[in-house]
Amino acid sequence: STMFLVGLSGGIASGKSTVVAMLRELGCAVIDADVIAREAVVQPRSKAYRQILRYFGTEILSETGEINREALGNIIFSQPEKRRLLNSITHPEILKEMLKQILKYFVRGYRYVILDIPLLFETKRLTKFMKYTVVVYCDPLTQLSRLMRRNRLSRAEAEARVASQLPLDEKRRLATHVVDNSGERERTRRQVLGLHAHLQASWHFLWARLAAGTVLAGLGGLVFLLLRHFIS
Repeated sequence: STMFLVGLSGGIASGKSTVVAMLRELGCAVIDADVIAREAVVQPRSKAYRQILRYFGTEILSETGEINREALGNIIFSQPEKRRLLNSITHPEILKEMLKQILKYFVRGYRYVILDIPLLFETKRLTKFMKYTVVVYCDPLTQLSRLMRRNRLSRAEAEARVASQLPLDEKRRLATHVVDNSGERERTRRQVLGLHAHLQASWHFLWARLAAGTVLAGLGGLVFLLLRHFIS
């Protein structure tokens, strides 16, 4: 692959949003698959919206006609086949929008683009396009505690949600980089700064930009010569 892409993932309540916020503060280009899903893919009248209603029914809608993510989440967390169905509807549309945004950042000259994809390691289809993969990790007890507190869940409910995802220990083994978010925020920040420094030092993306620049310069020169010929 000639495109410098970084896949970022984690687990529910592992603190991925905290790490993403830190990366954005450093000026990194981050494409969030969840935001794309909410703001572009499942908006009323979209193709994915109509398909979701067809298979999941109108009981998942809020009073405003938008999809109630909590209601839909309750269904897919307890029924794996429903989760796979939802993913088959939304993932192709999310991927199309992500590709548009990747191109935008590439043209603007960013050295690398971070793709925030919650199911990066579960689906496995996108990891081959990533130069690096990063997992935001925290130990299992911390993950459960955070999830119970954040979502006001019982321990059994929290454990069921965690069990619906690939274990963080397995994701940690699959990733090229790990940000351990089990402890203090400042400790996490130091790890993010180190990761950013490593990515900034990579020359991988520069070769792609030099190649693109050479092609554009060649085309520009050809256009100039043609113009001179017709003007003269």
